[in-house]
Amino acid sequence: TAPGPCSYTTLRDEAVKLFNSLQQLESERDPVPLMQGVLQTCLDLPPLVDEIYCQLVKQTTEPPAPGGQGDLHYWQLLTCMSCTFLPSPPVLRFLRFHLDRTESHFPASEMAKYACFIREALEKTKGRECVPSLEEILVLMQRQEMICTVHCPGVPACSVAISSHTTAEEVAQELVSRLGLSQSPNLFALYEQSRRREQPVGSATLLADVLTRFE
Repeated sequence: TAPGPCSYTTLRDEAVKLFNSLQQLESERDPVPLMQGVLQTCLDLPPLVDEIYCQLVKQTTEPPAPGGQGDLHYWQLLTCMSCTFLPSPPVLRFLRFHLDRTESHFPASEMAKYACFIREALEKTKGRECVPSLEEILVLMQRQEMICTVHCPGVPACSVAISSHTTAEEVAQELVSRLGLSQSPNLFALYEQSRRREQPVGSATLLADVLTRFE
């Protein structure tokens, strides 16, 4: 196998490292950085995405303590994966079967709630430029939305609730509606501003990716 980018070794070695990370995840007090590390490796080495999905399905099938902290950590990482990557069609079918089975065996449980959230996310996920930020991972672990603050000329800053799938165009349209500008002939767009530059955000760009770049 050819070496991966950055400091990665072979895909086989990286798969072993990821498996060890998953084992560590079960007892990790603060799982967020570890989850982000797994997601980053999958982003850099796409062939490992299916591997991690399969490992997470295995870890959440008949766990020793259903609904325990370790089990929920696996479900939380699976949630983050579903908002970041689409698995291949065979793995996607396998995953959907696992989600249905979980909801059937553990109705109204936390696992079933994660399974429902993941199924809905998979319908919207198209792939990400960046892995979720630490803040996004935290809200995904709670199956919630992020609050994005947008500064508009001449008016107070606006807070907008966004998901991992919300595009810049969707936020711009919501702000235009809120500010009563729907009938304006002008065009509106979001801009990303840092200390060094200011640039428009593409209409199809995911706001979650922009927030990760700020992090």
